[in-house]
Amino acid sequence: MLRCPLALLRSSLALALGAALALSAPLAAEEREAALPQLALMGTVPIYWGESATFDELLAGEAELHWARTSLELDYRLVPLDYLSPEALAGQQFLLLAQPRGLTADENVALDNWVRAGGRLLLFADPQMTGESRFALGDRRRPQDTALLSPILAHWGLELRFDPAQDANWQMREFAGSPVPTRLSGTFATLGDAPTCTLSAADLVAQCSLGGGFALILADAALLDLADPAPESAPALSALLTRAFGDEAGQGGSARAEVVSSDNIARNQEYDGISGGLVNHHEQGSAPP
Repeated sequence: MLRCPLALLRSSLALALGAALALSAPLAAEEREAALPQLALMGTVPIYWGESATFDELLAGEAELHWARTSLELDYRLVPLDYLSPEALAGQQFLLLAQPRGLTADENVALDNWVRAGGRLLLFADPQMTGESRFALGDRRRPQDTALLSPILAHWGLELRFDPAQDANWQMREFAGSPVPTRLSGTFATLGDAPTCTLSAADLVAQCSLGGGFALILADAALLDLADPAPESAPALSALLTRAFGDEAGQGGSARAEVVSSDNIARNQEYDGISGGLVNHHEQGSAPP
């Protein structure tokens, strides 16, 4: 006769435990997300918002999500940006620029100061985007077809080049122990007598130690294709993130990048308004990150 009350007690306890776990699951997920490091994100490749035609479509969740967002959110709390100002970059230690639009003079200065103050940057600068888009050529919602970043690249001692006669099929380049898929990629050349960047992977990758910070720059963005990514894209992105933001960041550059806290970045960042050659005369409209 004791089995029935005992069974009922066990059942009640199981239900209570299940309800408690169900209530605590969202809280645990929120706490885990809050504990993740922040990653600021901007670019015309629609990593964060997906390819949404209208704001209503975005709110309805009908836009096709980018596979890279799911991958990034495993390890980072994403902070989408639409403009690179000192205020937007303050407090950020990591930044991913995925084929950004042409930057304004003020943005170039803010980005340069932020990196030199200790920021870490992963930049995809593609001279010939190959990924499919639902939007027609000329549509501002379409990823930028050609990188328009010559001012900031030249300021960092780099020139982006493109060979139109190259094979248009997928090519694999080895970098940081991982194959990196590319299509119609560019190459970098260093400028000046004392380069701040070193080149690798057949000049596909530039690793630049700039002041107290570090920039890892790819002359291609094909691995971020939304519709038809290469199978190697996800592990390649993971390897690039580790190289740009991990403990070994800067070891491939001309000098070891110092690791500083986000507070130091905000405190050390100097916005002096001196644009010099950091002016992009082909500035285009913004697109969602």
